[in-house]
Amino acid sequence: MTDADLAHLDAVSALRAFRALELSPVELLEALTAQVERVNGDRETGVNAFTETLFDEARAEAERAADAYVRAARAGEPTPPLLGIPVATKEKHPLAGRRIEQGLAAHAGRVADADHPVVERVRQAGGIVHARTTSPEFSCATVTHSPMWGITRNPWNLAATPGGSSGGSAAALAAGMTTLATASDIAGSTRVPAAFTGTVGYKAPYGRIPGLPPLSADWYRGDGPMARTVADTALLASVMAGRHPVDHTSWGPHGEPVPLPEDPVAALRGVRIGLSVRLGGFAVDPEVESSTLDVAKRLEDAGAVVVPVELPWTSGQVMRTIFAHFGQVLGPAVERESGGLHRLAPYTRRFVEDARRAAERDGLLDSLALDTAMQRELAIAMSGVDALLCPTNAVTSLAADSDYLDGIEIAGSHRDHYWEAHLTSPFNVANRCPVLSVPSGTASNGVPIGVQVVAHPHDERTVFAVGAAVEALVPRKPWPTLGAEQGTGSPT
Repeated sequence: MTDADLAHLDAVSALRAFRALELSPVELLEALTAQVERVNGDRETGVNAFTETLFDEARAEAERAADAYVRAARAGEPTPPLLGIPVATKEKHPLAGRRIEQGLAAHAGRVADADHPVVERVRQAGGIVHARTTSPEFSCATVTHSPMWGITRNPWNLAATPGGSSGGSAAALAAGMTTLATASDIAGSTRVPAAFTGTVGYKAPYGRIPGLPPLSADWYRGDGPMARTVADTALLASVMAGRHPVDHTSWGPHGEPVPLPEDPVAALRGVRIGLSVRLGGFAVDPEVESSTLDVAKRLEDAGAVVVPVELPWTSGQVMRTIFAHFGQVLGPAVERESGGLHRLAPYTRRFVEDARRAAERDGLLDSLALDTAMQRELAIAMSGVDALLCPTNAVTSLAADSDYLDGIEIAGSHRDHYWEAHLTSPFNVANRCPVLSVPSGTASNGVPIGVQVVAHPHDERTVFAVGAAVEALVPRKPWPTLGAEQGTGSPT
């Protein structure tokens, strides 16, 4: 197996090879390190997925993991679930003794005094944190660039963004610079970049994966896994999930594997899947619509019952609902942490100003009423199906370096806010629903397209089963080879 093959090796296969002593954790880490040096590039023109790398520490851990596999093989003993697997962690997930800046000038030089719960659990499971990934300022954008860390670009088309806010994690996975990655999601920050990079991103039900207070109490948010396959994503989710003393909102068992069907396509027979291309009133690019309909037909041909689902939502209703919430929580948090709007990137200033105006219009009780109206409408729409299928993003790409202060054109119509380019935030309003973004095809500009699989509250089994079926049914292109021709179409 070449270094390039190892760089994109999935975690489940790597663990199997480790246990059989057919592959060493050191070999895998060295392949990833070589890939980083070959393809990551600089902060202006390269993929630029990392805020820092920890290769020396990671190599020492990989050597210890390799020894542990030899001992375990001799003794016939089990090994921890991620032993020797490299994991890139989003910079907002603190590592004790390392900087925790979140891209904010006001946080420059800050150092974390403890690991984030998801980092703690990755390490306890034997995972090796070898790099930390970029995000926009305070994770407040669906593009990934900042004055602090430069521009992060999509490996499939360097003119395009990998999405945000977990853009560095997504880019690192697509470019073969990590095996697994951590992410977070408050309006689509895991699913948006997963779709734009042909990777898999999971937004767990609220509280299923522990976060850090005080924002762990924000019922829109959640931390979670990203990977290149559904099985890898389920594996990392099981490691992260479960009750943790740091987060009072956390719940459920820790370390319990998410069951996946042995034959996910066969398991589709009779499953009722609702299809909504626009979630009511979203404008959607024709290529995205075509890709989503293709997935629905593949599911139907495999034995699922696909039925159209009507939602009464408008994009204006969705934007009012989420910004009423952000006006009460995230907007004030950014203002408090930033040291003044003059120190923020234009897209962050725009977010804070929009949130402030929303808070002046809608108070907390108004925000709760808006939330519960959308939740009820979704519950009614999904009452006759086991899962819902819809696009992840409404557009085929976003430009890597743009702020989108003047809105965006989608399918021939102008939208005032570029967040209307994503169909993700309704499921942060309905944040007890598990949602998985899985690849559904590739646009003409070379950038991947994704669909969301949405299940009923807390039904993780269904969301992963249907996601695994989509993965099995949709053909996948080879991973991008930087230096070869990538996408030539212009981003939106």
